[in-house]
Amino acid sequence: MELEKKYVPVTVHFDANGKMRPIEIEFDEMRRYHIDKILDVRRAACQSVGGVGERYTCRIRGRESYLWFEKGRWFVAAKDGK
Repeated sequence: MELEKKYVPVTVHFDANGKMRPIEIEFDEMRRYHIDKILDVRRAACQSVGGVGERYTCRIRGRESYLWFEKGRWFVAAKDGK
């Protein structure tokens, strides 16, 4: 399965201390995914599609997914062409 780096719009909440918490990922015009819970945040490389940034381990619809914040932009590792 080929993966590609897909930049996505993300709705984010900032608390009073400036801490950033992603709330929802807009994968495309038809698909939006609410993030149920943030399980972990750490600086990490995305080995599947390249890039280094803050990696958010998220629970979305009962499944764990990664969301990266790199140089002011959000991306996911998506199936090629999806």
